[in-house]
Amino acid sequence: MNIVETVLYYIAKIFTNTVFVISIYYLGISFFGIVRIKNKKIYKNEKRFALVVAAHNEERVIKDIVKSLNQVDYPKELYDIFVIADNCTDKTAMKAREYGAKVFERNDKEKRGKGYALEWMFNKIFEMEKKYDSVAIFDADNLVSKNFLTEMNKKLMEGYKVVQGYVDSKNPKDSWITGSYSISFWTTNRMFQLSRNNLRLSSQLCGTGFCVDTALLKEVGWGATCLTEDLEFTCKLVMNNQKVGWAHDAILYDEKPLTIAQSWWQRKRWMQGFSDVCSRYFFKLIRKAIKDRDFIALDCALYTVQPITIILIGCSMIISAISYGAQALDIISSVNTAYIFSPSKLAILTILIGFLEFIYTPFILILEKKLDLQIFWYYIIYPIYSLSWLPISIQGIIDKDNKEWSHTEHTRSISIEELEKAN
Repeated sequence: MNIVETVLYYIAKIFTNTVFVISIYYLGISFFGIVRIKNKKIYKNEKRFALVVAAHNEERVIKDIVKSLNQVDYPKELYDIFVIADNCTDKTAMKAREYGAKVFERNDKEKRGKGYALEWMFNKIFEMEKKYDSVAIFDADNLVSKNFLTEMNKKLMEGYKVVQGYVDSKNPKDSWITGSYSISFWTTNRMFQLSRNNLRLSSQLCGTGFCVDTALLKEVGWGATCLTEDLEFTCKLVMNNQKVGWAHDAILYDEKPLTIAQSWWQRKRWMQGFSDVCSRYFFKLIRKAIKDRDFIALDCALYTVQPITIILIGCSMIISAISYGAQALDIISSVNTAYIFSPSKLAILTILIGFLEFIYTPFILILEKKLDLQIFWYYIIYPIYSLSWLPISIQGIIDKDNKEWSHTEHTRSISIEELEKAN
């Protein structure tokens, strides 16, 4: 081989081997989410909750989340609803009060974003005369199942200090974008979150639909004010020897973006936040994993490099296409360009991607009782959504130091009764 072929060979080998190892790792873990392990023990509803809804100009949907929280099957004296009207210029605060929430209005043009708003509210809760065992976090566009607090109470009584609920979709059939989002969340809930819970690893916080033990929150501090405050706080918890529990039956419905433009900017913000958190926590988690022989820390570290993983997988797919093209050219010419790449590994990866795309993921959707004709159609075009992650991840890494918060507008007003009837 000449120098160019040698360089290409080793670059391709690094890409394919790295992607191969990561893919096998995640696939292996995902299998542990196929079976649900239920704790049938019955616990008394006794944990006291402060339910915190972060809202910025959400007058169209704020009443729905407040009504939904008021209707949960849990003793009314054991929870209170707090709405943060964060830098609002509309009627969010007024409408939240109309439906019975305790509203705290915050105006701070310098420290903008959900992370700052939550930290501000937590400090107020710590100073209240009434004390709460746990603080639960929601977004203004959410709705919750009526058993949500009962399931959270159960996991807290099992001994978890932090618990993430099942993030479902409020509007899965509004467009192919909302359908793609929904497929992504449904499969993640089963293949990523439930599997880790079954393996006694740490699940990941999703930004909404989770609760945190108040004493722990006060002890370790929030301090999560980046664009992905949920990932930042998860890393902080793991660094403090805590792990996130998973409540598969505590269902929260989240509004998904309707258009490719809304989706693009939201996911770009996520990748910016991932890149930022990765740069600050990856090596800390790796050091902890090695020093303490802590597999939870290693697993969390691997999760933070998601933008890089996506780029590696994208590059591997491109290399795979070039490799097969090169092999075709070899039939015509004597140039040994196909030797540059690693056909056997690429072939295995291609088969693996096909398995995930056409067999495994539909199987998971069936397990979750989500697959119907319309969702199946969205699944057929789902690869378009998946491929868009490559340029989004590249943009996220490039702009990781841009901390400007991008608000996603929410317009889908629907009651929890309508949603549960549809499901």
